[in-house]
Order: sequence, then structure tokens, then C-alpha cells
Amino acid sequence: MNTSSVLLSLAIALLGGLLLSRLAKLVQLPAVTAYLITGILIGPFLLGKLGVDGFGFVSLDAVESFSILCDLALGFIAFSIGNEFRLSQLKKIGRQAVIVGIFQAVFTTIIVDIVLIILHFCGLLPLSAAIVLGAVAAATAPAATLMVVRQYKAKGAVTDILLPVVALDDAVGLVLFAISFGVARSISADSVNVLSIVLEPILEVVLSLALGFAMGMIFTFVERFFHSRSKRLAVSVTFVMMTVAISMLKFQLGGIHIGFSPLLACMMLGTVFCNTCDFSEELMGRVDRWTSPLFILFFVLSGAELDFNVFASIGIVLVGVAYIASRSLGKWLGANLSSRFAGCEENVVKYLGITLLPQAGVALGMAAQAASLGPDGAMVQSITLFAVLIYELVGPFLTKIALTKAGDIKPEGKTSARGAVSQLEIDPKLLDASAKK
Repeated sequence: MNTSSVLLSLAIALLGGLLLSRLAKLVQLPAVTAYLITGILIGPFLLGKLGVDGFGFVSLDAVESFSILCDLALGFIAFSIGNEFRLSQLKKIGRQAVIVGIFQAVFTTIIVDIVLIILHFCGLLPLSAAIVLGAVAAATAPAATLMVVRQYKAKGAVTDILLPVVALDDAVGLVLFAISFGVARSISADSVNVLSIVLEPILEVVLSLALGFAMGMIFTFVERFFHSRSKRLAVSVTFVMMTVAISMLKFQLGGIHIGFSPLLACMMLGTVFCNTCDFSEELMGRVDRWTSPLFILFFVLSGAELDFNVFASIGIVLVGVAYIASRSLGKWLGANLSSRFAGCEENVVKYLGITLLPQAGVALGMAAQAASLGPDGAMVQSITLFAVLIYELVGPFLTKIALTKAGDIKPEGKTSARGAVSQLEIDPKLLDASAKK
């Protein structure tokens, strides 16, 4: 593709995603669903079949040529997650949120692993893909969940514990993914070394966190030399890019492969920065606004990567359904058991698990990183994208129902200010005072 075609493809991807997000809003669907559908529409299996460069992606290779944008987007997604771990906020999370956040994520991974490993022995998918999908299942979509909470102004016991659990959920998922991905990569290798299977994932997690911590400290130090908001934003983007670049380096020590997880490294980068810099919250907000077009492209490209040929096999469809069913069971049952053990309110025990079903950005990021497993990674990506589309269509709606039944969403909590006023009783005295003014 020449420069003109590349720019035109990116422009169409952005414009298509934005326009379709407006239609999605009319039917109360999250924007990420619109971006994924846009990618499918302009991907190599629909509009791309016309074979016109610039008007859609003509092949999967054309989509993969933009992988640098996806790698960078993954870094910023993880960097944003790190912002959720401010020490001041962690003190307010409490024992209950920590217990629920960790337990339900690990429990979900175990349930999905068991189900998919059984399917592996039935000959439906490789063992490495089953292990990776188990870790991907742990991740939840913060954006979809927060959208429902903010749209309906939800307040109550379930909402109070939901928000910190969702933030902690993705962090635990990243750690589980780093371990599972290391194990899967060792299994996929030509020669399996038991020592490498055990040691490589541990090294990857430890070294990634160490890299993120070191980059975070340097980031905080360098930031002090700049005072304008624009330059501080530029420095922030620079350090995320540097962390992503360094985390892609690979080494080999004897029979042990040494590498980093870009997701874990950037998450630690964000965590260190937000806890050591006084103005980090304001700067994080600016970074989020700057990365908005990048995230749109990431989701559109992820949708374009969906290989419909994979779903020509009834076996793959069965695996996708099994993944969705087992993950849903793991989230609901894991949240139910852990919140009961932690002594949470009855409404939390009943409804929290349902609100944890949405899945999007972080899961897609994990699946994109799993692409390095070759054909096994492609299967992980396709199943994850299939599940994300289902979850993003159904998840927010179920979250709204759960919060309504829990009493966190009140009947008068309308999204329209005009509708909200009509639902409220207004004191006549206040109206008279307002009229006099």
C-alpha cells in the first residue's frame, strides 16, 4: 500500500467507526461494539473483497501492516489501568473488593481452562489456545460497565464495590495472562523444557513489573523539567512509547527465553507515575483524550482481523459457545462465592457477578499479543473477538438489569434532563423563588 492508500484506509476506519457509533447510541449499544462492527464491514471479508486499496482492508496482511498502532494502543490501555491503583484509592477499596476482585478472576480462569482443556482432549482446539483463553476470560471491560453506571447515575452497595473490582479485575487478568501465555508459548515450542515452562512466566512477570517501575521513576523525574501542559503530555506519550518498545526486546539465556509483557510493564508505569506525581491525574486525563482516535483505530483493526474462515468449522463455533458459557458461569459463581465469603450485602452476592460480564479492550489486547503463537494465536483472536461482540451486545443490558434489581438504579434516573425533571416532584416554593429572581 502506498502512502495515499494507507492514510485513506485509516481515515475511512476512523470515520466509519465514528458514524456507526452514532447509530449504536440510538439503540443503546456501546461505542466499542460499533468500532468492531466497522472493522468487520471494511475488513477483507466484506468491503475489502472489492480489492480497492484505501477503501477497506483488502487482506489480513494489510490489516497486520498496522500492527504498530495496535501495539501502541495496548500500551496506553495498560497505562490507563495503572491509573486506577492510586494508594489513596486503594485504601478505600477495602478487604471485600480485594477478595472479590482477585478470587473471581482466578476462579473464572480455572473454570474456562477446565472446560477448554476437556475440549482439547476431544480434538477441538490446541492445548496452548485453551490455556491462553482461560486467562483472557478473566478480563472485564471497564468502559462498558462505567457507561451504564454513569448513564443511569447508579448508586448503592453493588455500584460501590463494582468500580474497584473492575479496576482490580484487569490487573489480575494481566498477571494471569502473562503466566498463561508463557506456559502456552513453551508448549507451542518444538522442544518443551519443564524448567522454561515454570521459570519463563515468572521471569516475564517480575521483569515486566521491574521495567515498568524503573520507567515510572524516570518518567516522574523527567516530568519535573517541563511546565507547560503540552510538553508534559508529549513526555507522557514518549515514555509510554519507550516502555512498549523496550518491552518488545527478547533475550535468551541458555535454554531460557527472557522477555517482557508490554501490558504489565505499561500498567506498572502508570501505577508508579500516578502515585509519585502531584499532577498525574490531570495529565492522565489529557492522555486519555489524546489517545481517543488511537483506541478507535485499535478496535476497528481488531474487528477487521476477524477471520470468518475460522468459523466455517462447527468445532470452532462450539469452542466459542463453550468459552462464553464457561466464562459467564465463572464470573457469576466466582463473584457470588467470594462476596458471600467476604461478608458483602445480599444484593452484592446476588447481582455483582452479572455486572462483570462485559469484555472488550484488555481482552482484545491479550488476544492480539497471543497472535505470536501462530495458528493457535489466530484461533485465540477469533474466539475472543466472537465473544467480545456477544458480550458487548448483551453485557451492558444485563448490567443495567442487575443494578436496577439491586436498587442502585432508581426509576427516576433518566438520561434526559427534561425527562428527569418530569419525574421529580418540585417544591412550589422553590418555583416561586426562582420566578422572583
